[in-house]
Amino acid sequence: MRPIAAFLTLLTLIAAVGCHSNPATGRNQFILISDSQAKALGVEAAPGLIQEYGGQVASPELREYVSDLGRKLASHTEEEYADVEWRFVVLDSDVINAFALPDGTVSITRALLERFSNEAQVAGVLGHEIGHVTARHVSERISRELAAQGLLTGLSMATDSGLISQAAGMFAQGYGLKFDRGQETESDALGVKYMARAGYDPKGMVQVLEVLAAAAGDARQPEILSTHPHPETRIATVQALIDGPYAYTRNNGEYTLRQGRFDRLAAPYLNRPAAMGPAILAPGCLTGDCAHGGHGAPSVALGALTGD
Repeated sequence: MRPIAAFLTLLTLIAAVGCHSNPATGRNQFILISDSQAKALGVEAAPGLIQEYGGQVASPELREYVSDLGRKLASHTEEEYADVEWRFVVLDSDVINAFALPDGTVSITRALLERFSNEAQVAGVLGHEIGHVTARHVSERISRELAAQGLLTGLSMATDSGLISQAAGMFAQGYGLKFDRGQETESDALGVKYMARAGYDPKGMVQVLEVLAAAAGDARQPEILSTHPHPETRIATVQALIDGPYAYTRNNGEYTLRQGRFDRLAAPYLNRPAAMGPAILAPGCLTGDCAHGGHGAPSVALGALTGD
């Protein structure tokens, strides 16, 4: 296809796809790939990512605990996501991390769970990752890059199959899991919404960010050089939500941290922080840049939940 013709094909495709209002966020999004295509990308990527992070933990009790909690939170997403086949995985990794794939696979590492002290914190992380799925962040990121590459190259493969082939290549390289500041902030807000709907104290989300800030320490770039807001910035943003639209959860017995449930159902299958020592920082994924997992000393996945 000639460059001019390819360029015109791209513009026609963009006009046909257009912007769609996201039911979770209420904002319009530019999306070039369908939900079924995004799901296929996640289904294909999940086994490899799980294996890279050491596979699932051996404890069926811990796996079931996280799955039950995840399904509870997912049941409070918008009705448009009722058909998502949610799957919640506990990875046997010493990297402090969590991430979500567009097929509804949400993963959290054992090392991150070992830093927590109540169920609301777990709900905060899972809610945040669920938010990446309902906000269609992977599709949005890949679509932006597809459009940018198409405009720069004339889109030599300006067909549906060509677009999907390019999208699969980007996702395989981890591009689709690199979220920007706005997307991370958006997922924090969605996580607060879902955990509050499920009866959890949103203060648990603040505590998660405090855990990440403490684990990351000073091993991060200045925020102006980072693609993600620092935990301190995110803490302030989440606290503003708690003081504003979610003020009804404060000092309200219906919204709790549920420390007892965590101590009873999760803690017995985890190593407590006192026996772990300080975290060793490693390149990573909780804020949006998915890293490789593994075994050894506890590590923080920079670029995923930590903010770099």
